[in-house]
Formats: sequence, C-alpha cells, structure tokens
Amino acid sequence: MSAARDPRPVVLYLTEAARPLAETIAAAIGGMVEAVGRRAGDGETGVGDRLRVLFAEGRPIVALMASGALIRILAPLLADKRTEPPVVAVAEDGSAVVPLLGGHHGANDLARTIAAKTQGFAAVTTAGDVAFGVALDAPPAGYCLENPQYAKAVMAALLAGEDATISGSAPWIDASAIPVSADGALRLTVSSAARPAQPNELLYRPQSLVLGLGAERGAPADEAIALAARVLAEAGVSPLSLAAVASLDVKADEAALHAVANHFGVPMRVFSAARLEAETPRLEQPSDVVFAEVGCHGVAEGAALAATGPGGRLRIAKRKAARVTAALGEAAAPVDPETIGRARGKLFVVGIGPGSEAWRSPEVSRMVARASDLVGYSLYLDLLGPLVSGKTRHDFDLGQEEARVRHAMELAGTGRTVALVCSGDAGIYAMATLVYELIDRGDLSDAARRIEIVNAPGISALQAAAARAGAPLGHDFCTISLSDLLTPLDDIQRRVRAAAEGDFVIAFYNPVSKKRRTQLAFARDTLLQHRPADTPVILAANLGRAGENVRIVPLEKLEVEDVDMLTVVIVGSSNSRTVRTGDGRCWAYTPRGYARKPGSGIDRGEGVGTPET
Repeated sequence: MSAARDPRPVVLYLTEAARPLAETIAAAIGGMVEAVGRRAGDGETGVGDRLRVLFAEGRPIVALMASGALIRILAPLLADKRTEPPVVAVAEDGSAVVPLLGGHHGANDLARTIAAKTQGFAAVTTAGDVAFGVALDAPPAGYCLENPQYAKAVMAALLAGEDATISGSAPWIDASAIPVSADGALRLTVSSAARPAQPNELLYRPQSLVLGLGAERGAPADEAIALAARVLAEAGVSPLSLAAVASLDVKADEAALHAVANHFGVPMRVFSAARLEAETPRLEQPSDVVFAEVGCHGVAEGAALAATGPGGRLRIAKRKAARVTAALGEAAAPVDPETIGRARGKLFVVGIGPGSEAWRSPEVSRMVARASDLVGYSLYLDLLGPLVSGKTRHDFDLGQEEARVRHAMELAGTGRTVALVCSGDAGIYAMATLVYELIDRGDLSDAARRIEIVNAPGISALQAAAARAGAPLGHDFCTISLSDLLTPLDDIQRRVRAAAEGDFVIAFYNPVSKKRRTQLAFARDTLLQHRPADTPVILAANLGRAGENVRIVPLEKLEVEDVDMLTVVIVGSSNSRTVRTGDGRCWAYTPRGYARKPGSGIDRGEGVGTPET
C-alpha cells in the first residue's frame, strides 16, 4: 500500500530572532518547525534546497521570509496549480501573511489562521475567496468535486453576475456569499448519486460512505475489488463519496482489503471485535458462525455501522462473493477517517547513514518526516536535527536493542506511523533483522504482527569509510563483527581465518570495547599470516560528523590502542595498495582484478606510495 503524504505544514525560519514566531505559528496550525540557513562552502542557500524538497513532496509550506525570495526559489518548479501544495510567506514580525500558491488548497485558510494568531493581515487575493468567501474548485475536507475542470468557468460566471441554484446541502456552501436564486443559470449540487455532472453544474460528493469488508485469509484482490464495485453500483452511488474501507482488526494486514482501499484511493481503518459486536442490534444479517470464529456477529456490516456512527445506517446489507463479504454504511455527514477505528500502523526501518545530513537519503528523510513517532538510540535521534521537530521521541540507551525494536513495533500496532532509526544501513549490523526475528518468534501482540513494514537503505559505515579513504572495496570484500555479545568467539575466529585465507578485503565492525581488546589483535596476527605486512588498513571514526578522523596504516603497525568502539577498520587484501596524488594525499584502493594480468604494468611495490604511519 502506498504511503500517504504527510499533511502537516512545515514552518521554516531563517534567523534565531524568528524562531519564537515560527513556534507560535506551528502550534496554531498543527505544523512542525525547521531552522534553515546558509550552507557553508558552496554559496547555495540551505533554505532553497529544503524548500524545493518540501515542494516536490507536496508538503504545505509556511516560510518566515521575503515573498520575493520565496517566489524566485520555487518559480522553476511551478507546473500545475491543481497539484501544487500551499505556500505561505510570513513577515518575520507576523504583520503580513501572504498565501502565494495553493490558495484554494489550504493556503488561504492557513493565512487566515496565522494572521489571527499574529494579529497580522492575511493578503488573500483569489477572486472567489474575496468575492464569496469560498473556493469552489477546492472544497473542504470531506467533500470531493466531481468535475473540477469546470470550476473556473462557473466561478467566472458568478463573478460576472450570474446566480446559482443550490441542490443538496453543505455547511461551507450555505455559509458562503454565493448569489442564489430559484432560477439561477448555474447549479451547485451536493449529492452521492452516481450520475454525470450537467452543463453549468458543479457536482460535489460528500464523503459520507464507508465500505465494510470481511475476507478469508489470502482472498484474491480482484474478487474483493469486484465485489466492492458491485455494492457501490447496487447502491447507485459515486465512488468519490467513499470515505474509507473498514474491517475487523485481525484483518489489518489482509492484502485484498488494502487492494480495495488503494483501488478507490481511500484509507483503511479497523475495529476491535468488541466494538463490532456492539453493533449487533443494528445488523441485518447477524451470524453465530462468524461470532464463534472472530468474536462478533458481523464483520462487513458491523464495520460499516461502527465507522458511520450512531446516526449512520446500512445503505447496502452484507453481500457475498466466494471469499469476501461487503456492506455499505452511510453517515449523516462526511466521515473523517482519522476519527474512526485505527489505521493498520506502519513501521519505517531507516538507516540515517553515518550521521551527516548530506549522507542521508531523501527517502529516509521523507519517512522520518512522515512519522508520528521516532524510536532509537538517543545519539541517532539527535543527529536528525530539525526532522525531530513536532514528533514524539522514544529514546533508548545502547544495549537495549530488542526492547527498542519491540517498543517500535508495538507502538506501530496502535495505528501510529513509527520510524525505527538506526545509524548506517538498518540491515547491516542494525535493527532491521530484529524486526523479523520478533515476528518469527511469535511473541508480539497480534496488532504488532500485522503492521506494515517498509525498509529504507542507508549509507553504511563501511561505505563511508571506503569513500573517505579511496576505493578499497574495488574487489571482493566481506564484513565481520568482532563483538562476542551476540556471536560466540569461536565463530568469530573461524570467520576471520576463512576471510584471511580467502584473501577478502575485510571490514571489521565493533572492533573493540572497553572490556574487549583481544579480538582485533587476533585478527591482525591472523591476517599477517596470509597477506603482506604493508597491506593498507583504514581506520575511520566519526564519519560525516565533527571530529571525523580517517587514517591509513600498514597492517603490521595496526595497534589496538589506536581503535575505539566508534572506529570502522577496513583491512585490504593482498592486492590492495596505496597511491599518493599530487596534493600529497595517500589513498587506498583494490584493483578490480588487473594487478596480476600479464602486461598490466601493475605489481606490488612498483611505482606506488606507502601507507601513512
């Protein structure tokens, strides 16, 4: 299931003096605060980079900066106003609030809310808002416009003096200043009935329908979609009036039900058996068989009624396919999916790289931005900087790895979107493997076992160290952790000997600790039996962060005292070598198999530099 876009506005500020106002605005609009400024060294502005990323992601933007600068930064990205996110410029004293883009997609409302808080002036300029107090092409949440391509013409006719006839009811239309008459040439209709829009009509769909679904485990997705479409057709309603798909919580990970939700572009929400059982008096087709199996007398009908609330009703009672059931509930008003049941829950397992923002992938940054909760070792969460703003942190100490992962999964099981934050790559000596191990053990709660899991790769310490030192991984390599907390010492030594005999370049993780000092010495002495004493060894610490230190030493001079627990050690193969460039720097590299080819002109000791000592 594709991930939904994070709807929270991002409030950007450039100067420390603007920070209090940014925090005030964020609190008023439910947004998150980010500090941005000039990026040293390359003349680019950090605010420009960040604005372009946020705009491309479709995030609502509120920037405490000059509107002209904001326009110049975003101008090259402008393409289709129907898909552009809200962009609002705010003076640093809050006196002026200017919705620049996406006025009908929330920017005007944001501007009014911000201006009310700052006692400033909302410079709303869109014609419909100024004349009638409403944006006909961008109805509020809970309504969908069937034919947005005609909104501009209808608005132009209204501005030219034409009246409208209103059919159906919606509070936002009723409260507007649109001129209305019984014989108006224009029509504004609010209806879920499945029919095409008429000439000079804007047809609004109230999202007041919820499709309740039940399914056998592993039911075919096409069967579920076909049944859902049949139920909507039988009811004679537009799919655009569908607010959500709902089911029992043990079906939270049922692929067929998510396929239906994806097909109609709506979220899926789930309820406990106890909550669905409370709807039994209103069911049209209660079943003792279903009760015996899942603890409620009806899944499809019960979910449809639970989602549409006490004032809702069954528009279509339970219909069956071979392995799927469906029922359609209708509420008296649009349904906000966020207020019913709970979501399946999502766990992002992310590797943030060695720590530098520049080495964090855009995908990881997007996942962290979309998460409601962040779980991780405190240092890793601190390295995220402004991305942690507005999120709930769950900090853990080193040595609490299983507790950390279990907490993240159980938290996601409550319906939240959680990012499990690891350094480097989450799948390399990190937390990703524990996620699946806990599922395999079967000792998680049922909800935690049904969450959606999404992994994102990160730059590992191995890759970062290699890049800083040259190209030592140009040929076959392996990684070995020297920590015996999770791996028996005999296994570690066996792997070191095998890698030495196989002539692999080796990256050693967890080379030493305060109490453990012997494994690295064993590895060095073992490797010296199989490769030259001058084999280059890379020692890299604090990669991408303050205090970064990368050195290259010959294998025979590798000293345990020069290494700490934050150091990655890469030992070259028998073919690895060093070379100096004109600026005096020494680099390590491993030829891609050419060193032993006749006529290559490359052989150990011929025209190369020596490692730094």
